[in-house]
Amino acid sequence: MVSLQEDYDVAIVGAGICGTAITYLLSQYTNVERILLLEKCDDVAQVNSWVFNNSQTLHFGDIETNYTLEKAQKVNRAASLTKQYLLKYDPQQDIHSKYHKMVLAVGEEQAAILANRYQEFKTLFPHLRLIDRSEIAALEPNLLKDRDPNSEVSALFTDEGYAVDFQKLAKSFLETAQDNSPDKVEFRPGTHVKRLTKSDTGYRLETDRQTFTAKTVVVAAGAYSLLFAKSLGYGQDYALLSVAGSFYKAKSTLNGKVYTLQSKKLPFAAIHGDPEVHDRTITRFGPTAKVLPQLERHRAATILDYFRTAGLSLAAFFSFAAILLDWTIFRYIVRNFLYDVPFIGKRLFIQQVRRIVPSMNLADLTYAKGYGGIRPQIVNTQTRKLQLGEAKILGDRIIFNITPSPGASTCLQNAEEDTERVVQFLGDDYCFDKSRFWQDLGIASEGAQPNLVESASART
Repeated sequence: MVSLQEDYDVAIVGAGICGTAITYLLSQYTNVERILLLEKCDDVAQVNSWVFNNSQTLHFGDIETNYTLEKAQKVNRAASLTKQYLLKYDPQQDIHSKYHKMVLAVGEEQAAILANRYQEFKTLFPHLRLIDRSEIAALEPNLLKDRDPNSEVSALFTDEGYAVDFQKLAKSFLETAQDNSPDKVEFRPGTHVKRLTKSDTGYRLETDRQTFTAKTVVVAAGAYSLLFAKSLGYGQDYALLSVAGSFYKAKSTLNGKVYTLQSKKLPFAAIHGDPEVHDRTITRFGPTAKVLPQLERHRAATILDYFRTAGLSLAAFFSFAAILLDWTIFRYIVRNFLYDVPFIGKRLFIQQVRRIVPSMNLADLTYAKGYGGIRPQIVNTQTRKLQLGEAKILGDRIIFNITPSPGASTCLQNAEEDTERVVQFLGDDYCFDKSRFWQDLGIASEGAQPNLVESASART
């Protein structure tokens, strides 16, 4: 029989980047006394936050051309919190590496799009520059090698690019929380939550080891968050489209991050090249995007859970059909499935890589076996459309985080917002010292935007 554990103030399900971020904030900046962090794996961030399962990019919105100015303003503020944490707690760059980055335009049409974007975004990102062929050649010579010398080429460039090992960042969040507040945080790895039910005083969490109770709960279990939500009657009009990303890699190709322009017709990220966070001699190209009926990549056992989450209703079926049978998306999905097929996949994908590095040889490109995670995309079965961006469901003293937006870059802002909600759930006796959180990150006040570049005096 399982034993009943005494009540906790807050239980957090999932020790990925989001679960550990809110653990860090609750332990350091609130008067919450008992925090329980449950993780089914043996360590933190073993699924989508694992270093091989994401693009390792801290997104600010400056070179991501699928972002509107409004979205870039929000993402810039959020990602800046993560950046400030890295600068404070990772001065030796064990968790992150700093690179320059750019988005490349080839041809008159793309160059015009980029020039207009620069005019719109330069006030928000004063470090951003529009550079020409000569500067590109000096920074990234492989972008021009074997490219038509008569083609118009330009790029938006910044030296403020960050590659992040989000698994190590999650571990840092938890270690900081435990070191500074050892009596507040109880971490239970290898503990699988089997059932989550409502009780008179909060929630009951039945695991494969024992049963816990908590006044309020934050579920940060990726795609599984929707499954927990549905078990409690929330999110019934939602289903999941699980988009799996894969990567190829090559040796000593790029000096920094290089993005291509986003297609407005596609809700998936455009291909980009990124030096590995811990090995500058390796460039990762991707991600590809294919739809898989799984909640976790490389784990066939999660297929059944996917169908439990997605639902087998006609509404879900017609929603998936409406999305995937759009001719532009359908062709894109089929082509991306082929990228993972042995022998022919690399021969097809190299055409995408050559948009960035025209001289790339087939022999130099290798499929990154075992790389790539799953990004759960919410489908609204009422509108039959993808609900892009952040996916969060709020309930009675419970929060379900399915995915932040974009990815792990916004983890601290997501945690900041959820910390405010948690203390509200707990009542008037609890408080969140948000000003001290901002000050600890080197930001004068909540209303002040973190500075994304060092001052000229700091660089000299």
